[in-house]
Amino acid sequence: MELTVLIVDDDPKIAEIHRHYTEKIEGFSVCGISDSLDDAIKMAEILEPDLILLDLYFPEGLGLDVLWKVRSEQQACDVIMITAAKEIEPLQQALRGGVFDYIVKPVMFPRFKDALEKFRAHRLRLQDGFPVDQRHIDQLLHPYRESNPGEPEHPKGIDPLTLKKISGIFEQDCAEGFSAEEVGEQTGVSRTTARRYLEYLTANGKLAAELVYGAVGRPERRYFPL
Repeated sequence: MELTVLIVDDDPKIAEIHRHYTEKIEGFSVCGISDSLDDAIKMAEILEPDLILLDLYFPEGLGLDVLWKVRSEQQACDVIMITAAKEIEPLQQALRGGVFDYIVKPVMFPRFKDALEKFRAHRLRLQDGFPVDQRHIDQLLHPYRESNPGEPEHPKGIDPLTLKKISGIFEQDCAEGFSAEEVGEQTGVSRTTARRYLEYLTANGKLAAELVYGAVGRPERRYFPL
């Protein structure tokens, strides 16, 4: 699943850093960069990105205007605010606007990567195709909340036995990590299923994922124990 990202920041150097960060993460590509609010609104409408990385302060106004415009137009994209602002008011407004995450500058790559990988895991959950029940909804809205006593430990679509089997692979010596294809071969599940479980473990802090470049061919996403 390739996710497209629109970067909105009036500082060209910062925008370039965020572009570089984004393109280091497998499964994401930058579809556009905007340095003004008006252009950002137009580009969001035309390019239909999956995700907008949005600064807060611009010479002509606040990035929150873009957030509210996207929401009012019911565009199918999410927003991560990236700003130097540390005041509570813009954070409150951003939360009311339904931002996926809120990152304070200067942005360190590990925090940036964590935000985008959690976003990808969120999108994968939305595409699982399972019937929606209350537990599924709770997992989407509160993916990192601890389960209530008596509730199943894992969300719908994550089988505990399969999860245990996949987790067990990482108890062996795996200095080079494993790809989803390799995990699928060892556990007898499809690559797609293995990828879903691996992303679930990554999103919950059990595994780390890295983009590994081989001698030839496309880079490969590999998973490592923490």
